[in-house]
Amino acid sequence: MKRIQFSVTYPDRHLHPLQRHIMAGTPITRAELLTWSPTAEATTLFWCDGDREATETAIESIDSLVVSNVVPEADGTYAFLQQGDYEFSAALLEAIAEAQVVFIPPVVFHETGAVRFEAVGEADALSTFHESLSEFGDLTIDAVHEFERAHSPSRLTDRQQTALEAAVSVGYYEVPREGTVADVADVIDCSTSTAGELLRKAEATVIEHYRTGGRR
Repeated sequence: MKRIQFSVTYPDRHLHPLQRHIMAGTPITRAELLTWSPTAEATTLFWCDGDREATETAIESIDSLVVSNVVPEADGTYAFLQQGDYEFSAALLEAIAEAQVVFIPPVVFHETGAVRFEAVGEADALSTFHESLSEFGDLTIDAVHEFERAHSPSRLTDRQQTALEAAVSVGYYEVPREGTVADVADVIDCSTSTAGELLRKAEATVIEHYRTGGRR
C-alpha cells in the first residue's frame, strides 16, 4: 500500500469556515484538524498556532458549533469542538466518503488557502481518489511513500515527527551542523521557539525510547 501526501486549494464554496477565517489575515496562520469522530454529530480536536483569544475568535466562524473547550499550550491552542456537521461542502464530503482510502491526521489548513493531508490505500484506490478530488480544487501530490504499519517506533507526535524530518532535510543534524532551528521553522511553517520546543521534545522521546531498550 501507498501513503500519499496531498495539497489542495479549494474555491471559496468548498472552504471550511475556519480556514476562510485564517485566510482573512488573523493572528492564526495555521490550523490542524488532529482527530475527528465517525458520528452523526462531529466531535473534532483542532490545534491553532495562536493564543486562546485568537483561537476562540476563529472557532466562532463555525456556524454548526454546539460546544467548545479551548486549552492553551506553549506551542499553540487546542480546541475540542462538538459540531452539528463537519462544515465541508456536501459534495466534497460525499467524495471523501466514497473514497476507498483512509486518512492520517492531521489535516492542515494554511493561511495561503492550501489544505495538506495524507491518505493511505492501494494504488488504484488512491488514483481514483485523486481523480475525484481534482474536480473540487487545485490538487497536487507532495510526497509518496510505502505505508508502514509502525510509522513511529518512538511514539512521537505527528508534529514532532514532522519537525525531526524537517531538521534532517535542512542539515540540522549534520556534522558540522548546516541548518538552524530557524530553517526548521521555515519548513514546518511555525515560529522558531515552537520549532525548538518540538525538536527538544522529539529528541527527548527518542533518547528515552533508546534508554529503556526500545530499539528495533
